[in-house]
Amino acid sequence: MTQSTLKNTSRIRFPKHTSPYVFALYMATIMAFMMSLVITFAEFGAGDHYMANVMNAYRVAMPAAFVCILVVRPVVMRLVSWTVHGH
Repeated sequence: MTQSTLKNTSRIRFPKHTSPYVFALYMATIMAFMMSLVITFAEFGAGDHYMANVMNAYRVAMPAAFVCILVVRPVVMRLVSWTVHGH
């Protein structure tokens, strides 16, 4: 890549200390949407208002998932460190 190409493709990068929050945001966004899709389908089926119902569920699920991930992540990290050998 040339220098001019790199300038055109640069993106905003957050500081390293924000990593747990960025991780939680991405994880919550993806998982809450996927779970909203599955649970809405299981409860109501794929009717005319399926995506509207999914988005209504997602509005509640995403913030809840974000907070839960922030709370649970340290516990999961410790469990992984107890069960996986280091190099």
